[in-house]
Formats: sequence, structure tokens, C-alpha cells
Amino acid sequence: MRSRRAALRASVSLAATLPLLTGALAFGIPAAHAADGPGRDRLAGTKPSWATARTDQGATSDSARVSARVYLAGRDAAGLAAYAKAVSDPASASYGKYLNARQAQARFGATKAQVAAVRGWLRAAGLKVTGVTQHYVAVSGDVAAAEKAFGTQLHNYTKGARTYRAPATAASVPDAVKDAVLTITGLDDAPHLASHRDQLPPPETVFRNAGPFSTYHGSNVAKTLPDAYGTKVPYAVKGYTGKQLRAAYGAGKRTGKGVRIAITDAYASPTIAFDAATYARRNGDAAWSTGRLRQVLPAKYTRTKECSAAGWYGEETLDVESAHAVAPGAQITYVGAASCYDEDLLDSLSKIVDKHLADIVSNSWGETEDAQTPDLAAAYDQVFQFGAVEGIGFYYSSGDDGDEVAASGVKQTDIPASSAWVTAVGGTSLAVGKGEKYLWETGWGTQKASLSADGKSWTDFPGAFTSGAGGGTSRTVAEPYWQKGVVPDAPAKANSADGNRVVPDIAAIADPNTGFLVGQTQTLPDGRTQAYDEYRLGGTSLAAPVVAAVQALAQEAAGKPLGFANPAIYARYGSKAYHDVTDDPTGSGLAVARVDFVNGYDATEGLSTSVRSLGKDSSLSAVKGYDDVTGVGTPAGGYVESYRRH
Repeated sequence: MRSRRAALRASVSLAATLPLLTGALAFGIPAAHAADGPGRDRLAGTKPSWATARTDQGATSDSARVSARVYLAGRDAAGLAAYAKAVSDPASASYGKYLNARQAQARFGATKAQVAAVRGWLRAAGLKVTGVTQHYVAVSGDVAAAEKAFGTQLHNYTKGARTYRAPATAASVPDAVKDAVLTITGLDDAPHLASHRDQLPPPETVFRNAGPFSTYHGSNVAKTLPDAYGTKVPYAVKGYTGKQLRAAYGAGKRTGKGVRIAITDAYASPTIAFDAATYARRNGDAAWSTGRLRQVLPAKYTRTKECSAAGWYGEETLDVESAHAVAPGAQITYVGAASCYDEDLLDSLSKIVDKHLADIVSNSWGETEDAQTPDLAAAYDQVFQFGAVEGIGFYYSSGDDGDEVAASGVKQTDIPASSAWVTAVGGTSLAVGKGEKYLWETGWGTQKASLSADGKSWTDFPGAFTSGAGGGTSRTVAEPYWQKGVVPDAPAKANSADGNRVVPDIAAIADPNTGFLVGQTQTLPDGRTQAYDEYRLGGTSLAAPVVAAVQALAQEAAGKPLGFANPAIYARYGSKAYHDVTDDPTGSGLAVARVDFVNGYDATEGLSTSVRSLGKDSSLSAVKGYDDVTGVGTPAGGYVESYRRH
């Protein structure tokens, strides 16, 4: 299951160690299947790491039900990865020579014979085929049939306070279909506790920022509050708007005209069209022309309570409004998933690739790496590779909990951001001054100290860590070639002498204290009335669509799709294309003051006053050059035009 990058609140943003994936598998090529008895091949990665002898509670009942997906390897999995690499590398003679969706499937997709063989095998084992797509065959049946089909025993295992089903050994497939099978998902059921509902709930209770505010950084200094870092600090901005972000990241006259951006999240806001139009009108963005905003939605939604469906409305709203604010000429297609689970999010990504709905895809969701399993990593990477072959780039928020130690107890990155086939977007605190002048950025990391009872000091200044941009070194993905020579050895080799993938790749505004103004219809405190309102949000949920929108501007300049852009992004490292972001750009310490409603929407329960120190991201630091908070930096004035056709 995936979680939103961001939650609808002011100060907090929206939103088992695995075996190392080296060599081909790090780039999504299935590893060689290991022999598993006469006539069968074992699929590495199909047994989760938490299914151990110590946690084994015995065999699962033969009559228990199993739903699984057999992902198809296609005609040439190694060739798919190789072609995806070639068309994405500016140094390659094949750079930019993309295939359309039909050509990609014809060259690399599964054949009818492969699908028929997989279906036949599964049916012969006693499983019911419930769905077939270009990517997988879905089946259901009892445990006995699943064990027969997949050559393993299913046991119950404790995982934390719960018990889940999982294979006792890695699954295997008959030799006759081994070349057709990429991986199998669904044999473990953590945390699949589905409840089905076809109707979405109403929007969540209204959230509002209190104030006072600054309209731009430094416009309203908190003169009556205590000093921080030896000076009076400004109140947090009410929320930056498109004009300020476009100036900060060098949009110039580009609008993203002719470029298609897709956004994926779970569920769908029932008021998104009204909210987006109202927001643009009130905040000086270009009006939405007919057909500029589209939605591609599932036939029904599931797990709405478990996934807190209404909480995703704000995520979609933030993504749509911020992308339009930065790239007002781009077409935006929202592709909603039926739930927040992997299989449904994968289906949304596959829709984009199979129908080539866009060239740039923004994704503000993810989970910690220890929640990932190699089988799912392979399924995701295959979709990303097909996208790369077609000239589609995927952008993922890097996370909102810094190194994740505070939240999970383990220093780790987030997924899918750590895939070697996506662009991971980190976060910054952004200062835009009077006249839309870019002042500075820090790596996003916040420490909070509250105002003392007598109002004369800040308690425990600078306070405790609250949130910050995700980043660090993957434990499971080998170092991609485009990071070599740019990422320093210290982070690259933190988990392996051979080097691993480091996150993020690039960054943009994320800090909720310097965040973006969002407009959304929400439920008022009476629980019955709904109304449009505006509030400030942040998180790498904001950074991802902002970078996706900047990429739309760059694609307009290039006159052609940028595809999987990491090789091109790293090729510009150290140039004037980027702001090189550090944690303390002024050398004196940076902070903003905030006044918030205690109950989140009005003053009936009082106000709270705090100071938020900037550039304090857990154990991660934004330093000169590449770093694991902001990557190569943020787009500067020269970035967009560096892609211009000559």
C-alpha cells in the first residue's frame, strides 16, 4: 500500500531490509530464474523478507482465498531495458528515438502465445483467470490451487502486531512458461484488508491557516515576537502563487503549450474542475480552456475507508493547481487509481503508458523502502521502462520525513522514488522577495519551537524536527551510470562498496512554511456545509508537480519529449541551469514565525505561535554540489532554455 506524501494541515506537509538489486535487476531486467526442482524455475523476490522461521505461525488453510497477478516478461525484457537506456541517454545515437505505444508493445510486449501459455498453466492448476491485460494475468482461487500453481507452501507469519499470509519459499513456475513470467505479486496479503465501496466520501473538514502572513518573503516582520538567530524574523507567507514560482524557476515566456502532463493519485476530488477554475481566476493564473483538464477514472473505487479516500482530494487539488500555475499552457490529465494499493496504482501508470496519455507524469505518493518487495519493484520498473521507450518521464516525490528514522526507526529512502527509472524530486524552503525576485533556497528541513507562556522567548529553541525532504541511499538499487561522477562516494557507498542509487535527483519548493496557496472545496465544521477556501500547503507532494511543470516548459523549448530525463538532468550538473542549494545560504540562520489555529480552522480554541527554523533536515544536509536533500539543485533561469533547439 502507498501513502499520500501530504496531509491537510499547516505545518506538516501533504503526504525488513531487502536483498541488493544489482546488475540487470537494478534496471528492471528480471534476474535469472533459479532452478527449483525438475521442470520448474524459482522467481527470486517473491518471498517477503519478513516471512522468517521465527515468525512462522504454520500453514495457511487450504480453503483460504488467494488473489494474485502474474506479470508478463514480454518478448525481450533485457532488450526493453537496453532500449529504454539508449533513448534516454544524450550521449547515445538513439537518444530521443522513441517508439509509440503500439510499436513498444509489438517489439517488447507479451505475445499472444505467451499469454495463452500462462493462462493455460494457471487454469490447469485450478485457478480462475479474472483478468488479462498487456502486463499481467490476474487469478484467484484457494490456497491449495495457488500452492500447486506456484510451487510453494503458503504459511501465516506475524508482522508487527498482525498476521499475514506469505510464501514459505520463493514461488516457482514451470519451465514451459519461465520466459513469459516477470514476477508474481499477491501471494503475500500484507496489508490487503479490502473493503469495497462504490461511492466516495465527501471532502474532509475545512483547514485554514491563521496569520498574520507575509505576501512575499520578508514583507511582514514579526516585530513583537522574540528574536531568532539574533534578529526579528518574518511571518510565513500566506502561500506562493504561480507568478512567484514561475519567476523563481525561470519560466520566462514559456507556458508548456502543447505538452501533456499526467498526474496520478488515488481516488478523485468531486470538485476539482470547480476548484481549479476558481483558484486560477482568483490568483492570476491563466483560465482553463476547454479540454485543458481531463480525468481518467476507474469504474469503481475500493478500500475508501482504509485509504482515507477524502484525504487524497487535497493531494489531487495541490498537484493540479500547482502544475497549471507553473505551466498554464500544458494539458493536464488526472488519472485516478481505484485505491491506494500497489495493484491499483500500477494500473493507473499502465493506462498512461498503454495509451500514451502524457509525456510527463507527476506522482506524489510513495512508501518507505522497507515496505517494498522485489516482485513489486520489478513490476513498477517494467512500466517505467515502457514509458522511457515511448518518451514518457515519471517524477516522484522523495518523501516528507527526511531520513525516515523518526517515522520508521530505520534510515532509508522512499519508493518508487528510489527506482533507477524515475526522477526523484527533493524539497527546499523557498524565499521569493518583492517583485518576484528569487532570494534563496535552503534544503527543506524544519525544527519547531513554541512561544513561551510569557511571550518573551522560544521554548527549547530551535526545537524538535517536524518534517523535511526525503533522501539518502537506497539499500536495494545499484548505482545508475548517470549518477557516477556526480554523486560523492560517501552517500553512494553508504550501503555497498559497489555503490547504490542515491535520492533525490532534482528539487523544488516543498517546505509548508514557504508553501503554495491551494484552493479547495471542503466540509465546514458543522459537517453539512461545503465551501471553497484557500490555504497553504507543502511537502515534496508540491515539489513533484512543480518540477513536472518546469519539465513541460523545457519540453516546449526542446520541441520534443524529454522522456526519462535523469541522464539529461545530470549532464547539466554544475552549470548555470541550477540553483546550488545549501542549508544556510545567508550564513546567519533562517527562520519564519507562524500563528496557527489550535483546532485547525478558527480561533474558538485559541491560537498557537511558533518559530520554524529552516534547513534542518534530520541527518541529511544540503551542501555545495550534489546532496541527498536537493540532488543537483533546483531549476534556475537557464534551465528551461538549456533544452532549446539550436
